[in-house]
Amino acid sequence: MDWADRIGRRIRLRDLHILLAVVQCKSMAKAAEHLAISKPVISKTIADLEQVLGVRVLERDRHGAEPTVYGAALLKRGLTVFDELRESVKDIEFLADPTAGDVRIGCNPMLATGFVTAVIERLSRSWPRIVFHVAARPGEMLISELTERNVDFLVSRRLGALSNEQLEFELLFNERDVVVAGSQNPLVRRRKIEVAELMNEAWVLPPPDNIVGAVVMKAFRAHGLDYPRTTVFSDAPHVRMALVETGRFLSVFPASALKFPADHPKVKELPIDLRLARVPVGIVTLKNRTVGPVGRLFMEHAREIARPLAKNK
Repeated sequence: MDWADRIGRRIRLRDLHILLAVVQCKSMAKAAEHLAISKPVISKTIADLEQVLGVRVLERDRHGAEPTVYGAALLKRGLTVFDELRESVKDIEFLADPTAGDVRIGCNPMLATGFVTAVIERLSRSWPRIVFHVAARPGEMLISELTERNVDFLVSRRLGALSNEQLEFELLFNERDVVVAGSQNPLVRRRKIEVAELMNEAWVLPPPDNIVGAVVMKAFRAHGLDYPRTTVFSDAPHVRMALVETGRFLSVFPASALKFPADHPKVKELPIDLRLARVPVGIVTLKNRTVGPVGRLFMEHAREIARPLAKNK
């Protein structure tokens, strides 16, 4: 298939935009309404695409419209085109006005309420017109957010999924997990505590079947123990932190959660060695995708804020 004669002059971005709208709406009629154009225009655009490509891009029946394998392949590359154009517009806007712009960040809930919040707070002081879009998702959902280009980059722990060949990882610091208690809890006055002494305390922990819960499970098994008696199960960091602050509960948090966005005077780290290897935390980007100027500005501030943590071996 000759690009110049059969593709380059006959497939327009508008055609891809219409195809994407049909797939997202699962209906030509709904796509027409969404785009404020007529249904015959939609039908003709799809028909012209199929004629140029020589394959069907949509399967249509009374239940709606779904992309064929060919349509899905076209959209996969088409989304990249739209994303690069969006980033180009961002570059132009930033060049025209370096004080404004926006950035889309993906991170897990713990980093969202801690380290990422600290970076945003500092950056927004100097550039108050920058808009931050933070997608706080569980670790297993973050990769799809990035590969589908819903976010510009991730701030994430380096988990197994990050070995994906499409991704690049830049280390910011190595995270350690710690046992925490409220500042009023008598345990904070102890100089040394063994994990086994805490098995019957009131714990608020993530469920053992999620990523953070698995880390906790590993910590206790490293000491030859089972999961501790847990009063409250929650995968919401702010819920666990609020309960720890009452002084009645213990929990496990990344050490950085006690530092950012500011020190937590109501929560203290207990003197316990969990015997866990530190976990790398860093910036995850898609290979061959250029991050926009506001994103790069965020990364510069993230490196600066992470520097003291990186020194703590």
